Amino acid sequence: MPSLASLLPFAAVLASGLASAVPNNATLASRTDTAKRATCTVNSVSSASNLSSCSTVVITGFTVPSGQTVTIAAASGATVTMTGDIVFSKTTSAGPLLTFDTPNINFNGGTHNINGNGAQYWDGQGTNGGSTKPHPFVKFKGSGTFSFVTVLNSPAQAISVGTSGTTVISRVTVDNSAGNSGSLGHNTDGFDISASDVTLSQVTVNNQDDCVAINKGSNLVIEDSTCIGSHGISIGSIAADHSVSNVKIARNTVTGGLYGLRIKVDADATNASVSSVTYEGNTVSGITEYGVLISQSYPDNDGTPGTSAPISGIAFTGGTTSVSVGSSAYTLVVDCGACSGTWNFSDLKASGGKGHILALNKATISGGTY
Repeated sequence: MPSLASLLPFAAVLASGLASAVPNNATLASRTDTAKRATCTVNSVSSASNLSSCSTVVITGFTVPSGQTVTIAAASGATVTMTGDIVFSKTTSAGPLLTFDTPNINFNGGTHNINGNGAQYWDGQGTNGGSTKPHPFVKFKGSGTFSFVTVLNSPAQAISVGTSGTTVISRVTVDNSAGNSGSLGHNTDGFDISASDVTLSQVTVNNQDDCVAINKGSNLVIEDSTCIGSHGISIGSIAADHSVSNVKIARNTVTGGLYGLRIKVDADATNASVSSVTYEGNTVSGITEYGVLISQSYPDNDGTPGTSAPISGIAFTGGTTSVSVGSSAYTLVVDCGACSGTWNFSDLKASGGKGHILALNKATISGGTY
């Protein structure tokens, strides 16, 4: 029988082999980190199909064929950049056609275009009839930052914001100005927001419907942005079971269009509300219908207001909001069936047109010129 001493060298070799065959925790972590650091290129629909391990994504220019959509679902914290335009062929697919669904994303469009070829759909009817139009065109999900991209010629609504965490959208442009030709563009909303903890900063929208529409959410900021020829910056329309609270709309410029600043609540809305909205230092000009409209009669502008979706805490403070309207427009209309509290309008300076109409219900307004 071999002695114990003679077996020791073989035991040492066996132990060494086992140690090298089973990686330790540090080795596993290193391999995991390497996988998460993968750089991935998206240059087609198929190459976007599995990005879950990609922490760096580069989107080069490509065309999306009819009937296909794209989702960018990269690893949490991924950096996503564009080096070329994404162009969508006319399609029968329902929207969204492009979805960003990455937690804590850092997206930089590099001033490139996401082109929806809207002119191939526009017929003056938007989503109310005529040709079928995919909408929304682009959807922001996940969370993080989105910047430096132009969403061009969306078939109908341009960008839907349905994020689930703190999100900043900055220097993003929605350009549907081509839809002005022949009044063919319709329902081309810039940003439709149904989310909380969102900031829109230095965005630009040129379109034929709401520049920004906040449909539900809280802790929202719209600042330093430009709306051209739109229906202005809107809260709503507010439907049943939807509420909006704690909103700051500051230092924006709204030029042209039917409306400047709106709060619109569906007349039949229940279990809904709007509260704590502050307008600060905005400039509104060239409005043809309503400079400021606060209504619970939607879809009517000023009709029979509903009574089951209260509005409270509306203020024009912190810096002058200047509103100038055309000769046939109203400076301020409040159409309430369920409004309450004292609204401080001390920094509202509205002029022109046919003046104002106030049906305040249980609310009162202090200060301001309108």
